[in-house]
Amino acid sequence: MKKIISTLVIILAFTLGTNAQDKMMKHSKATVVSLEQTKGEFTQKEVTLKEGAYIFEIKNNNVGHQVGFVLVPKGKDASKPENHIKTAYVTKAVDNNTTESSNVTHLEKGEYVYFCPMNPTPQYTLTVK
Repeated sequence: MKKIISTLVIILAFTLGTNAQDKMMKHSKATVVSLEQTKGEFTQKEVTLKEGAYIFEIKNNNVGHQVGFVLVPKGKDASKPENHIKTAYVTKAVDNNTTESSNVTHLEKGEYVYFCPMNPTPQYTLTVK
């Protein structure tokens, strides 16, 4: 019985270690896009990227309250959460004078809009070529 439990523990540890390594590898292949918010706006008014994997890093530069990040394919209704690219959401609301990141987001060629509904900001264009 002890051998069976020991074997299961080793298998579980190996599986968890492999999943952690896979996650790290996926993050290492993603490019970080840093965006900064000030009161009522992003400082980057438009962004152009290549097709690929990205992590969005959002900086709250003294907005005075929490901010976030929403990315939507251009032409879709941005007010509807079902149209949001949820992997692009920051994993935690960005507190004043801090920075938070999204999960890895895979972008295909096309146009997108990004904005913060908490700040709130206008919608800006992100183009993937």
